[in-house]
Amino acid sequence: TYGTPEPTTVTLTVEKGPFIVVTGHDLKDLQLLLEQTEGKGINIYTHGEMLPAHAYPQLKKFSHLKGNFGTAWQNQQKEFDNLPAPILYTTNCLMPPRKSYEDRVFTTEVVAFPGAVHIDDNKDFTPVIEKALALGGFTEDTEFTGINGGKEVTTGFGHAAILSHAGTVVEMVKSGTLKHFFLVAGCDGAKPGRNYYTEFVKQTPTDSIVLTLACGKYRFNDLNLGEIGGLPRLMDMGQCNDAYGAIQVAVALAKAFDCSVKELPLSFVLSWYEQKAVCILLTLLHLGIKNIKLGPSLPAFVSPNILKYLVDNYGIAPITTPEKDLAELLGN
Repeated sequence: TYGTPEPTTVTLTVEKGPFIVVTGHDLKDLQLLLEQTEGKGINIYTHGEMLPAHAYPQLKKFSHLKGNFGTAWQNQQKEFDNLPAPILYTTNCLMPPRKSYEDRVFTTEVVAFPGAVHIDDNKDFTPVIEKALALGGFTEDTEFTGINGGKEVTTGFGHAAILSHAGTVVEMVKSGTLKHFFLVAGCDGAKPGRNYYTEFVKQTPTDSIVLTLACGKYRFNDLNLGEIGGLPRLMDMGQCNDAYGAIQVAVALAKAFDCSVKELPLSFVLSWYEQKAVCILLTLLHLGIKNIKLGPSLPAFVSPNILKYLVDNYGIAPITTPEKDLAELLGN
């Protein structure tokens, strides 16, 4: 619908003047808002799982789609407090609005909060637009950073973008230049222990590539891991819904090397939050993928009997420390 995602650098700085923040997953709502705000002097910023929108050609063509504001969903109450702009909530991964900014919250589709203005199926975003103009935004360009101090992030490394370099990737693996792939992906949350994923990615060796997707990436997506063979070592594949893309890359690489997915130098390190991720986990198991690391705690559905089965048959294990897990996954 919006074209094939392409690698894109996204700023975290918010320009002066009226703006609207859009959070959730619904690209259609973002498209409609971009159309209705065009030429009105209002800038649009994505939040959370909306970040990958910047990679789609049909959305990138809107010059007022400026950048990304904030990080993952669990930080909304802190990040939205005192924000001189309205926030449009389109889908899940939300924190209940605080009193201090509930007058700036607008909802649509399946989302609703007491007191918030709901945009119905007619998708007339006039109330959001009027609120943005009334609040006026920041009086000067305002710089924000990711959790590691980075001022920009990249996205758009969907399976088509990665596989367009398949020849380079395969050659690097065969020559020994590229020794390992890590898929570090999943949900973020406020529970202690999630800084594990930041430290894990920081410690991945320079001859490896880190693929990521979903909001767990906000733990490390502002890090600059450098390049390998002209490709960035950190590649954001998109939303949690784009797990399909990661599987396509794995299947294509397995085909290129004439092996099974489980025989690839590919490790899965997943951060867990909600039950929807069961579907993704079951898909990975169906592909025969073993030795997946899960954390910071095991899913609620994993009873002692199920855990024993998963460990015995698939080698699934809870995360321990970045150092220990990296050594094990790399065979050191």
